[in-house]
Amino acid sequence: MSRMTIEEMKRRKRELGYTNQMIADRSGIPLSTVQKVFAGATASPRRDTIEALEKVLESGKPDERKSDRYTYEDLAPIASKVGEMSAAYGSHPVSGNPDTAGKPLYTLEDYLKLPDEQRVELIDGVFYDMAAPTTVHQSIAGFLHKKFLDFVMENKGPCFPFISPVDVQLDCDDRTVVQPDVLVVCDRSKYKNGRVFGAPDLVIEVLSPSTRRKDMQLKMYKYSEAGVREYWMVDPEKKVVVQYDLEHLEIPTIYNFQSEVPVLIWDGACKIDLGEMYETIGFLWEL
Repeated sequence: MSRMTIEEMKRRKRELGYTNQMIADRSGIPLSTVQKVFAGATASPRRDTIEALEKVLESGKPDERKSDRYTYEDLAPIASKVGEMSAAYGSHPVSGNPDTAGKPLYTLEDYLKLPDEQRVELIDGVFYDMAAPTTVHQSIAGFLHKKFLDFVMENKGPCFPFISPVDVQLDCDDRTVVQPDVLVVCDRSKYKNGRVFGAPDLVIEVLSPSTRRKDMQLKMYKYSEAGVREYWMVDPEKKVVVQYDLEHLEIPTIYNFQSEVPVLIWDGACKIDLGEMYETIGFLWEL
């Protein structure tokens, strides 16, 4: 008789920092079978399969690779950006954005006149260049968008996920147009004339060196002020996701790439397995 439930094995797997590939290698069970067991796709796994998985998990030792495991000291600087953002942007007369000082302010009309190949965002009347996304950046966004779309298609409902590029007139004015990497909109009437007008319910930004400050400070402030309910920052370098519950102003939660992240706007009914994501596209980091 099995001594561990599937949920207990999942928890133990996260504690150890093991990937499905590592468990497959150590148990001799095919990777596809291991993936199905932990994804819940196999209703009644064979007894010998469960026993082999249990043996690996019960006798396992935490994986000490730095890239897979994070301490509070590693991650605290990311979470501390909340306070820095409030101090830096809390008092400026133009939506709290100091970058507007002494600069000409542009509008949506100016934004629409730009050539298609010039990728920028317009925030409080200031243009900000957007770096060309890397393969890792696009693959993360594509994975998350697919998971959200699968959930919406299975459960129906009004929400719909979008992936960049899609313009968002965040403040419902003509001075801010952003392009989040992934967004979920639950009021479909906000989609007008090829753009989202107003705050999405969920926004995800994949960080890059050139956009880190903007995504972690300025855009986070803007999203919170506009009424975005949930904000994720995915850091490919640190291999973490920082999740903000902006609706309830909770302290952010930090997940490494072996965790499951509950989607708050859906009350946790949808969970994103970051371990599955990393197993799927992790080879891109190695390349």
